[in-house]
Amino acid sequence: MDDTKITRFRALIEAQLADLEEENALGREGQGVVTLDQQSVGRLSRMDALQNQAMAKATQVRRDALERRLRAALKRIDEGEFGYCEDCGDEIAPKRLELDPGVTRCISCASG
Repeated sequence: MDDTKITRFRALIEAQLADLEEENALGREGQGVVTLDQQSVGRLSRMDALQNQAMAKATQVRRDALERRLRAALKRIDEGEFGYCEDCGDEIAPKRLELDPGVTRCISCASG
């Protein structure tokens, strides 16, 4: 893969990491402790708040996994291994990398 593509993918990954950081900042609020205030919130409203909290935590887990994959992709760029399948060693299609720069397998190996 040439330097121009590598530079473009690095910028794409760094932009996605910046977006994740912004989402993390917004998501922290929804993961806070749900307090019980019977005066203002009924039992069903509390259950709804607990469900929203659980969904916020699950979303955070997914964001953390994506962040790890993107940071690993940056490391592969630094090591000169980005864009090559970890199984067969062939080049991963650029369109596939544009959709998910954290991918580590070509389409053939991923589907097989």
